[in-house]
Amino acid sequence: MGFNMRARLRAAGIDVTGYDRNPDVTDVPNLAELVKAVPSPRLIWVMVPSGEITNSVITELSVLLEPGDLLVDGGNSRFTEDQKHGEMLAAKNIGFMDVGVSGGVWGLENGYGLMAGGAKEDVDRALPVLDALRPEGDRADSFVHVGGVGAGHYAKMVHNGIEYGLMQAYAEGYELLAKKEIIEDLPGTFRAWQKGTVVRSWLLDLMVKALDEDPGLESIDDYVEDSGEGRWTVEEAIANAVPAPAITAALFARFSSREDNSPAMKMVSALRHQFGGHATKPAGS
Repeated sequence: MGFNMRARLRAAGIDVTGYDRNPDVTDVPNLAELVKAVPSPRLIWVMVPSGEITNSVITELSVLLEPGDLLVDGGNSRFTEDQKHGEMLAAKNIGFMDVGVSGGVWGLENGYGLMAGGAKEDVDRALPVLDALRPEGDRADSFVHVGGVGAGHYAKMVHNGIEYGLMQAYAEGYELLAKKEIIEDLPGTFRAWQKGTVVRSWLLDLMVKALDEDPGLESIDDYVEDSGEGRWTVEEAIANAVPAPAITAALFARFSSREDNSPAMKMVSALRHQFGGHATKPAGS
């Protein structure tokens, strides 16, 4: 995803130097050389898996960066981690933003939906980059400054929790239609929903694409991973006494997929692959 974001920024005329551990795609050999290559004041965008990897990269950069630089965490970090990172960097007069990014493997072509957390002056400074990453058109349709540090990733967490529920509903509908012999054109049914219906969406478009590529989803196992945001959303719902039965049930359905054979969970797995490039397990694995 970060590789595609670099390409989109360059296409918009923004000079980007990128570091990746993969020597085939990196511009520099390490983070120290990355910092040297970017003129001060720097804007450094971190796009790595959440958890310890993000923490180690930000910690290393906190030593290499200088006062006046701005660091953006665009991964799927938990919002509580953002607050820790923001405080650590603020002590060194380094700005920090967290940006929830949605768009998956299609973002290079279509642009990314962006949810930013941080100080207004930092967000304003990053706007040229944010505008290059988001889809063309009205900024308010694809970008929001949600609030202070942590707010961007909190919004993205809830976004992904909703995504869990939407995918589960589509997948359960798919399984019910597939079970009934009276339905003679299953892919065509979903295709007919793409325009004019109240359930039309990009996820529905991706369902149709998945069925076009593999009509019976024969190549996909029904084992579905969860990458964290759904769990965090449910935990926040509990902590704030907000009923979230659809999201919670969708999360638990992913757990059950690891035990039972389920056409619905094959579709959830296929959808995760379609929008985010998430790996699927081969059938029978």
